[in-house]
Amino acid sequence: MRRNLHAIARLAISLSIVMAPICAHAQGAKVSSAIELAQRADALKPGQWVWAPQIAPSGPLLIYIDLSRQLASVYRNGVRIGVTTVSTGKPGYDTPTGVFTILQKDIDHHSNKYDNAAMPFTQRLTWSGVALHAGGLPGYPESHGCIHLPYAFAQALFKVTSLGATVIIAGAAGQPALAAPGDLLTPDAFTPGVHEIPQGADAFWYPDLSPKGPLTIILSRADQQVTVLRNGVVIGRANAEIPKDSDETRVLTLSRIDKGVGVWVYVDVPGHSDLAGQAVPTDAHGRVHVPPAFLQAVRPELTPGATLLITSASLTPDTSGENLTVLEGSQEPAGPAP
Repeated sequence: MRRNLHAIARLAISLSIVMAPICAHAQGAKVSSAIELAQRADALKPGQWVWAPQIAPSGPLLIYIDLSRQLASVYRNGVRIGVTTVSTGKPGYDTPTGVFTILQKDIDHHSNKYDNAAMPFTQRLTWSGVALHAGGLPGYPESHGCIHLPYAFAQALFKVTSLGATVIIAGAAGQPALAAPGDLLTPDAFTPGVHEIPQGADAFWYPDLSPKGPLTIILSRADQQVTVLRNGVVIGRANAEIPKDSDETRVLTLSRIDKGVGVWVYVDVPGHSDLAGQAVPTDAHGRVHVPPAFLQAVRPELTPGATLLITSASLTPDTSGENLTVLEGSQEPAGPAP
C-alpha cells in the first residue's frame, strides 16, 4: 500500500509538469547564452525556470536562494547557469537565512515528519528538516521550511551538485530586495588588506576540525569579524575591519589559482548582475582588513570553489539586528532525519 502511495505521489508531481501549459507551472527553458538566460530569468512566472549549464561547463558550484524574490540561482565558476522560481517557508515555518552546505542527497526521499510526503531529488541542508527538493510552486511561500523547486529543475540540479556544495539563503519572504544607490563598495573592497589589527579574544584557527573541502569565508559587517567554515563546520574566526557604508550582500567564488594567485569572480546577486563572472583585480588594495597571521593561515587552505560572503547580518546571537544561520557540524544525528 505504501509503495502504491509513493508511486501516486511521484505521478502527481510528474503530471504537474505535463499539464504545465494549462496551469502555467513548471515550464522550463534551455538557452544558449548568458544574455538569453538573463533575459528569460527576469520574466519568470511561478513554476518556470531556465537552465544553461553549457555557459560554464566546469568549475565550482554555488546555489543562491533569494527569499525576497522567491528565486534560486545556480552558479558555476561565478557565472549563473540556471535560475528558477521557488516556494519557501510559509509564515510560522520560515526558511532560515544563512550559509549552508549540502549534507545529504536522496533521489527518492520521503518525509519522516509530514505524512510520508514525497520529496524527490532531496538535497538536505539541515538535519532538522530544511532541504532543496521538487515540490509545489503556487507563486508564494507555502512550504514547511524547505525550498520547493520545479521537478525537472530539481532533477537537473541533483545531477550537477556534490556533497559539501555551498548554498546561501538570503532575504525575507514578502519583502522586496533593495540595493543601495550606486556601487558603494568597489571591487577592491573584497581583496583582504593587511595591517596590524588584533585577532580578538575569541579568535581561533582549527582547520583539522574539517580537513577537506572548499572554504566558505563570511565577512560580517555587524560583528566586524571574519568566520571560516568548511563543510558546515566553523574552523576559524578573527576580528576584521569591514566598511559599513553599504548594507548589500556580496558573494564571490574562487575560480582558479593562477600562478599562485587566487582569481576571485563575482556571483550575480540582486543589484549586481552587471558584475557576474567578472574577476576581482589582482592588484587591488582592499578596504577589508584581517590580522596578517590569520590571513597567512587561511591562504594555504584556499582552493577553487571557495566562497566569500559579505553581509550585514550577524553570526553572533548577542548582536542586535538580523542573525545569520551558520551550521556547525555535518554529522548526521542518531535519530531519523525529517
